[in-house]
Amino acid sequence: MKNIEILNRKATYLYNFIQTYEAGILLSGPEVKSIKAGNANMSDAYCMVEHGEVWIKNLNINPYKQSADAEYNPKQNRKLLLNKDEIRKIERKISEKGLTLIPYKIYTADRGIIKVEIVLVSGKKSYDKRESIKEKDEKRNLDRNFKIS
Repeated sequence: MKNIEILNRKATYLYNFIQTYEAGILLSGPEVKSIKAGNANMSDAYCMVEHGEVWIKNLNINPYKQSADAEYNPKQNRKLLLNKDEIRKIERKISEKGLTLIPYKIYTADRGIIKVEIVLVSGKKSYDKRESIKEKDEKRNLDRNFKIS
């Protein structure tokens, strides 16, 4: 079985990661097949806690080609499956400290089940972003020098 991993690459640049959670996601059959084909985009996605449930919004899952569903909305809200205690902790942290909850990675777990890694984050300042770019450049140069020698 092929492991699927779809990342939100902008997240590490824009945010400081504080805590990660693993959640299931409620999907229809064609959506599962589309994700396993790699047809999902997480760049604008975010999570909200509403009425004791966590929802992922703006996750773009392109329609599966062989699906017959004509009225499919690729950016519909999808429910994340988390423990009630985890949801309460997340809700408390978001309301107190001004943190945000974003999806970082979609992947297949052991038995082929699709999971979403959601992360509690705080926004980076512009000077933090410059530091991230600098670290990435230094790492790239070190890798390049290591390959040469």
